[in-house]
Amino acid sequence: MKVELVPLEVLRPHEGTLAKKVDELERMTHRWKAYVLPLVIDKNTGVILDGHHRHQVALRLSLMCLPCVLVDYTGDDTIELDVWPNCGRDSISKKEVIDAGLLGNLLPPKTSRHRLSDHLPPISMPLSRLLLPAVSLVE
Repeated sequence: MKVELVPLEVLRPHEGTLAKKVDELERMTHRWKAYVLPLVIDKNTGVILDGHHRHQVALRLSLMCLPCVLVDYTGDDTIELDVWPNCGRDSISKKEVIDAGLLGNLLPPKTSRHRLSDHLPPISMPLSRLLLPAVSLVE
């Protein structure tokens, strides 16, 4: 899986986050001084499939870009979608996820659960790099 830097303004959440989890992840991110896991986003719409809490941390830290794995969400049948236990729903569709992201009608936190055939690669992307634009003249 290829990890790419994506401008923050391109990313569209489809579900809310838990403030306590964002707080905890922000503390860990400061400790690591890096992002250690990429987000998963739909390459056609920018909708975040996995990484909503990491996205919220980025907004708090005023980062300009984030490491992401871009997937063809609707065209890739190996990306499995389910709901988290006790989320109040029995099922959800990929169309509902995309619509929530594009329309800004966020689903409750921990509603959708995505599984990819490949595991996300561990990374160490320094915060200092993420404070710069995705495409930089320095690169």
